[in-house]
Amino acid sequence: MENKPTSLPPQHQDQQPGIEQEMTPKPEYIRPGYKGSGKLQDKVALITGGDSGIGRAVAVHFAREGADVAITYMPHEEQDAYETRQLVEAEGRRCLTLPGDLRDHDYCKNIVSQTVEELGGLNVLVNNAAEQFPSTDVAELPYSQFEDTFQVNFFSFVRVTQAALPHMKEGDSIVNTSSINAYRGNQQLVDYSSTKGAITAYTRSIAQQLAEKKIRANTVAPGPIWTPLIPASFPPDKVAAFGKDTTMKRPGQPSEVAPAYVFLASEDASYITGQAIHPNGGEVLNT
Repeated sequence: MENKPTSLPPQHQDQQPGIEQEMTPKPEYIRPGYKGSGKLQDKVALITGGDSGIGRAVAVHFAREGADVAITYMPHEEQDAYETRQLVEAEGRRCLTLPGDLRDHDYCKNIVSQTVEELGGLNVLVNNAAEQFPSTDVAELPYSQFEDTFQVNFFSFVRVTQAALPHMKEGDSIVNTSSINAYRGNQQLVDYSSTKGAITAYTRSIAQQLAEKKIRANTVAPGPIWTPLIPASFPPDKVAAFGKDTTMKRPGQPSEVAPAYVFLASEDASYITGQAIHPNGGEVLNT
């Protein structure tokens, strides 16, 4: 039933080869004491960027809540995807692995059709994949980088959502990964922050359209979360200080973010659409 991956990990998902093995502490994807209660029993979810970081945590939490999941990742993230699949299958659920590049229009369509065909439908879409490249001089930020970041972080959300909607029905939901940077900006992540702002506005807008079909669309806007993307993006001094400026004086773990996706994907959030949940360590965002 699985689309067997072919090689090794993404330049634009959460992880680079070997980084997680060197991380101290290692990211926690689900708390040992987290008890599933069937909130997503027999649902089917498609998670882009589901091989590591927040995407992996969401996949494992969804599986513990009873869902089968499909995950996308760049072909060179095969090892990460394999590990995520093992974690999902350990929960007794199916995991479809879908290697490819979300900048490819056909791939965005195909991952939806494969999910529907092989897992029997599509109830929850989690648009999560992202890339980021720090830059300290906006005047020198290459237009090509800006364009590429939008292709991965924003336009892939649009393409996959358009492909998914014909298969979704009343009670189904879309959860898009935004960021604290959508609300406050980030001087080193101008292009990344811009895509997250676009995601926020896009989600609020489609939520108004989809309400008529009783399909909900929301975002999760994490603050500093300890994923392999962090040591892959920043120098050691920045990594050492990561998250220390939050109210809680620490970064969050993926296990502290994924339950927000469970909530928004489940019937518990039946009266919530066009909104954002902010797991950010205590920063108040009046937006």
